[in-house]
Amino acid sequence: MFRQFEPLIQRLGGVVGNEIDQLARIVDQNPPVLEQRDRFGRDLDRIVYHPAYREMERIGFEDFQFHTMCHQPNAFGSGAPAPQALKYAFQYLFIQSECGMMCPLSITDATIHVLRVYASEELKAYLLPKMMAPALKDMWKGTQFMTERAGGSDVGTLETVARNENGVWRLYGDKWFASHTDAHVALILARPEGAPEGIKGVAMFALPRYLPDGSRNKYRLVRLKEKLGTKSLASCEIVLEGAQAYLVGRADQGIKQMMEQVNMSRLSHGVRAAGQMRRCFNEAMQVARNRNAFGSRIIEHPLLRRQVMKILVPAEQALALSMLAAKYMDQSRAGSAEAAQLIRILTPLIKFRACRDAISAARASMETRGGNGYIEEWVNARLVRDAHIGVLWEGTSNINAIDVVRRAVGKSKAHQNLYTLLKQQLVELNQLPQALTQRLMSAVDKSYKLISAVAAGNSSTEHMARQATTAFYNAASAVVLAWEASQPQGDARKLLISRFVLEHRLEPVDPLAPPDGQWEHAAYSVLLEQDKTITLPEAAAIVGA
Repeated sequence: MFRQFEPLIQRLGGVVGNEIDQLARIVDQNPPVLEQRDRFGRDLDRIVYHPAYREMERIGFEDFQFHTMCHQPNAFGSGAPAPQALKYAFQYLFIQSECGMMCPLSITDATIHVLRVYASEELKAYLLPKMMAPALKDMWKGTQFMTERAGGSDVGTLETVARNENGVWRLYGDKWFASHTDAHVALILARPEGAPEGIKGVAMFALPRYLPDGSRNKYRLVRLKEKLGTKSLASCEIVLEGAQAYLVGRADQGIKQMMEQVNMSRLSHGVRAAGQMRRCFNEAMQVARNRNAFGSRIIEHPLLRRQVMKILVPAEQALALSMLAAKYMDQSRAGSAEAAQLIRILTPLIKFRACRDAISAARASMETRGGNGYIEEWVNARLVRDAHIGVLWEGTSNINAIDVVRRAVGKSKAHQNLYTLLKQQLVELNQLPQALTQRLMSAVDKSYKLISAVAAGNSSTEHMARQATTAFYNAASAVVLAWEASQPQGDARKLLISRFVLEHRLEPVDPLAPPDGQWEHAAYSVLLEQDKTITLPEAAAIVGA
């Protein structure tokens, strides 16, 4: 299926490694500016971007159609919508050079999806043609406004009010952290007057930036946020002053409908973390292969090899599970209940662990470069700053771990579907050493029992939610990596990564035991030597038991 898209992926890779990388550096140093008034005192309320940002927009939205490829009936001339895996492969590549732009690209895609699923036919006819326009100058981009001072993750406490005035919904209140602020369509949560307290009283609305007569809607951009990272992305506080909006779906299902968009964004965050870690690994290896110290290249020093492996292993874990989720997202949207369950648990699993790993990977990559890594002239400082956003947006680590344990496992029982899939994949690993397969099976069984027990314990075991989520993520990724390695067109080196996951992220280790890592040195040589490939039997021989 993907053969037809290979030239497109190759072209994007070239653009990302050259133009996008250069543009991202410029935009990071020239962030957007809010112009509230002109020199005559007239209200402007507009965000001004550097031309480099506009060029990145053109490449992402127009040249490569990140936001519409999965909605078009003839994406890239293929005769069908693009598979989700292609979109996430695009994101994986793009994020390696630019983080901030991925928010507008992915949230516009998610906004289109939510409107297609929940909006009335009339509202879809009004908004979707504009959002699907091929030319950037005609295009309406999307976003979401959720966070308020009164409630971030606790969305049920929001204070924004929706009033039905003469048959028109108008919104009053403020949003504290609104990213991609000047998008043309925002999905926004508000409580209709008279609705009950809590999440049942929250409705979703589509808030246009411009009204049908071309005038500006009644909400103001108060100030831009001074953020640690994602400098290219405009994040703002807004005040709603009777802004006209359109009800989306059922008035008592706003949170549920918004979570459709949030979950898509969560998976995008996991893919972004995978891409960020790959860039961190590439930067570390560029230094390690070309810097000499103590008489040899530093990549030849065992301790440095171990350090860069701590970047590569979580990067491969995140990529493997993200692509697995992308595969089942297509099946879920086609109506598969089993695939929907897999997406239900994979999404928060990936968001939780991959985004946390990205922070450690960025720090390790900076350290590999040494003092230069701390200097803003190099990309490492930006990688460190940008990596932290993954544990904040679309739910903190605690929120995502609780979502896994309480809802995906405790309520939906979605872990059973993932457990069944992993068992099926293990059965297919008949070409691998039996001892390794048994170790993988044991890790899956133990992590499944742990997360089941933590979910069953409710509040008494909630303090273990992150531990259980991490264990299940690591076990799942170890199996998927081994399964990928065993496929006819698979990369056999992933089998080595699978054993690293087992030994360094799952199985107990005695810190006082004498070292026994001869297999690791052989694995280092394969994984860290440029363009080194091996066969599955060769990989199996290295991992042994």
